Amino acid sequence: MYIPKYYKVTDFEEIREFVQQNSFGTLVTTKKGKPIATHLPLQLIKEDDDYYITGHMAYGNPQWRTFEACDKVLVMFQGPHAYISSSWYEQENVPTWNYQAVHLYGSAHILDEEELKQDLTRLLQKYEQHRKNPILWDKLSPSLLEKELKGIVGFKIKVQEVQAAYKLSQNRNEEDYHNIVEKLQEEENLNSHQLAEVMRKIRNKEN
Repeated sequence: MYIPKYYKVTDFEEIREFVQQNSFGTLVTTKKGKPIATHLPLQLIKEDDDYYITGHMAYGNPQWRTFEACDKVLVMFQGPHAYISSSWYEQENVPTWNYQAVHLYGSAHILDEEELKQDLTRLLQKYEQHRKNPILWDKLSPSLLEKELKGIVGFKIKVQEVQAAYKLSQNRNEEDYHNIVEKLQEEENLNSHQLAEVMRKIRNKEN
């Protein structure tokens, strides 16, 4: 991913938090030179000193069969993004697009059944534990779980390279920056509102 110096993010804790909050990612591999992509809920976990992306896909999805032949796979995560009009700047310029994106590269392998169960347990805890009637692993019937496990394949990707870009108008002056945030909030678009909130939080953290 091309990342101009203004937008490069290297703080891994910040990147980890971003992935946790934007964990519906895109997994990319290749088959005979042709890119293949699947959109999936994923998890970033730490084991000893290493980080891994874990997830699962349908058994019928042919992508998991490409893992062995692919030396590296790519996982992409994206945050809110929006069009930035140059009419929001003090001086004449061209419009652009603001966004947050993280690319993780690594080697993938298939989880065995016990590893898959552990990963699914973590996934349910993440998205269910705060709900009034949480659907957790131990609350589901063994017969249902056995049936569902046959229809999916779990995988684990050891993270070997990290690229992160937050293009959030860091190159604009203070007045332009605050005006962009205000104008984004006026847009009739949820992504624009979410991006405005991200920009506000980042600037408040810097100050």
